[in-house]
Amino acid sequence: MKEIFGGILMAVGILLAGGSGLCSLAMLFSPGGELGSAMSMLPVVLMVGGIPFAIGAAIAYGGYALLRSGRADREAERYGPEE
Repeated sequence: MKEIFGGILMAVGILLAGGSGLCSLAMLFSPGGELGSAMSMLPVVLMVGGIPFAIGAAIAYGGYALLRSGRADREAERYGPEE
């Protein structure tokens, strides 16, 4: 059960981080294409897109940790406790 929930959390986190990251990049590089104007938009982009990206990355990492924990539990059941 841990593995299924961990996989679902990883998928949701990757989708959230990927969507907000791509949107942030599009917002950063769309106004004219000049580097100076893109850098002036950086604080706004980090504030608006950085928070959902960080939340998505944290959800994906939590799902990965849960997935590894479930696999370790399954291996412990199969082979017994380590001595």
